[in-house]
Amino acid sequence: MAQARFSNDLDALKTIAADALAHAARKGASTCEAEASDGYGQTVTVRKGEVETIEYNRDKSLGVTVYVGQRKGYASTADFAGRAIRDTVEAALTIARFTAEDEAAGLPDPEDLARNPADLELFHPWNPPVDQAIEIAKACEAAAFRLDKRVVNSEGASVSCQQWQFALGNSHGFME
Repeated sequence: MAQARFSNDLDALKTIAADALAHAARKGASTCEAEASDGYGQTVTVRKGEVETIEYNRDKSLGVTVYVGQRKGYASTADFAGRAIRDTVEAALTIARFTAEDEAAGLPDPEDLARNPADLELFHPWNPPVDQAIEIAKACEAAAFRLDKRVVNSEGASVSCQQWQFALGNSHGFME
């Protein structure tokens, strides 16, 4: 995995999620879960055989779900600063305190959580250089034009490559 292209390593994401969980517990959440993620990618779009856009993205997010009894609140942020993490947890708690109770709300039972999951080897990164992505998009669009002579216009063709990593934790001691 091209770890260097991520803004945060997996251990940092786990620390961010753990900080959110600890703050939620201190502020009165019955249970809670937090997911910290970090991602990057590129998208190339061609239209009528010409490059229309080349976009690069870098994103990060912290989502916090808290439960106050059977009341649920959710808030998220893209700011990983300590104050922003605490503010996000407190926003989720405020929402939870003003929602109706839901008997189905809550975390799964601790014994139902997957621990030490097997690596299913599902991650196969593909990072084509921009020039190659452009050529692939052009070839896809050209194939549509060759399909029928009546096709004379196009909304374009895109090649997009995105990679994400996540840390998910909850107040039952789960952290992956």
